[in-house]
Amino acid sequence: MRARPIQQTTLTAVLWLLVAAMFYPFYFMVQTSLKDNSQFALQFWLPTFPLHLENYATAFPVIWHYIINSVIVVGCSTAGVIVVATLAAYPLARLSFPGREVIYYGLISLMMLPNILTLVPQFVLIRNLGLIGSYWGVILPYIAAGEILAIFILRGFFASLPEELFEAARIDGASEFQVFLRVALPLVRPAITAIAILQVLINWNDYILPLLVLTDDSVKTLVLGLVQFQTRFVTNYGPQMAGYTIGALPLLVLFSFGMRQFVAGITSGALKL
Repeated sequence: MRARPIQQTTLTAVLWLLVAAMFYPFYFMVQTSLKDNSQFALQFWLPTFPLHLENYATAFPVIWHYIINSVIVVGCSTAGVIVVATLAAYPLARLSFPGREVIYYGLISLMMLPNILTLVPQFVLIRNLGLIGSYWGVILPYIAAGEILAIFILRGFFASLPEELFEAARIDGASEFQVFLRVALPLVRPAITAIAILQVLINWNDYILPLLVLTDDSVKTLVLGLVQFQTRFVTNYGPQMAGYTIGALPLLVLFSFGMRQFVAGITSGALKL
């Protein structure tokens, strides 16, 4: 009987250690952002006083326009993924037409391709379209890359909805698009929220594609701006970490407000085939 409490205590301790290891980099970033160089050199691991809040005032003017660029790119690409994926997943789930399963499994098979394999042909296509140095050079590839997982999740959600709801709407005279817009979409809102959060997390932190495409400093995203910020303050760790902290805040706010919908979208049938 005593073996079970010992096992539970051990498991709890291991979980707490994993949680601490996961959150420590964020803690280290925040406490370093409040130090000057001498404090950072003398006390590397622990907070020190006085706190240097002016590091944030130094960092924000450097990165604010990169944050705006990231909001534009991520916002447009996320909206595009949701619009295209809902319009594609609904007929694949609720309508019958020749080749439906072939199209669906053909799309899903693309999930087996590593993204790095498509990087070179993707860059060539972007260059040939004249999108180098433009927001659209990353927005359109982000939309195309995000569609596969979004369609996979949304098709499972649409397929799990009761057919009686759709039949009742059609009997009342609703067109297929009205059924999609007024019946199906409100019921899959948790899945749409989950997809939106996933897309924001993925695209906000992407580095490779913006590095290749966004050659003009006026359109560079936050991840590129932070790299440049690091070269400007190569030994001034306080403002450098302050810039990283400011860049992480939008994601923390987004996940804090959307966490409930995100969990609901993942756990209430989003991954059903």
